[in-house]
Amino acid sequence: MVQLRTKSYLRKRAKKLRAKAARSLDAEVAQNFFENFLKTWTEISTSYQGLEAILAGYYPMADELDVRPTMVALDCLGVLQCLPEVVGQNQPLLFRSWIPHEKLVKGVFGTSHPQASEPVIRPDVVVLPMLAFDRRGARLGWGGGYYDRTLDLLRKTGKVTTIGVAYGCQEVDELPTNDYDQPVDWIITEEQAIKVI
Repeated sequence: MVQLRTKSYLRKRAKKLRAKAARSLDAEVAQNFFENFLKTWTEISTSYQGLEAILAGYYPMADELDVRPTMVALDCLGVLQCLPEVVGQNQPLLFRSWIPHEKLVKGVFGTSHPQASEPVIRPDVVVLPMLAFDRRGARLGWGGGYYDRTLDLLRKTGKVTTIGVAYGCQEVDELPTNDYDQPVDWIITEEQAIKVI
């Protein structure tokens, strides 16, 4: 692990590490991530005391870890799901209902999201990609602050559990943070699942 000091330097380095990890992705690594995620989902979903927890996944861009196979498996288990939509600069994300394999439309910044006819829903569990992370739950994203604004709003309006996903090589000793940054509750990699205390 490496101590990195500035977010701009960290983003450049993390993108290179993530791209290298994505290129070396094999069936065993994908299976390990899948198993770690399902174990974590079982623990998280039981905390909702019999209620059906709604999962917000994401549609991967660039070299982001692909959570779609996991979303397909959870769909087979009857888990209700949604995907985020970027609706405007400096605004929180909107979540629309989604079933794996349903057609998506192109959004801003290369994103993809469900069609406007799909209902807007509030997720109970939010899965988000990370460029880098530390064991305190601090995360580094693309830099637009969309997830930070969204998680802040969700945490002010009810219970929400957050899961940051990344390759193990994206871990650093400590990330620079400020009061605006929203940490994650869980970190899942192909190596392990970490519950942030």
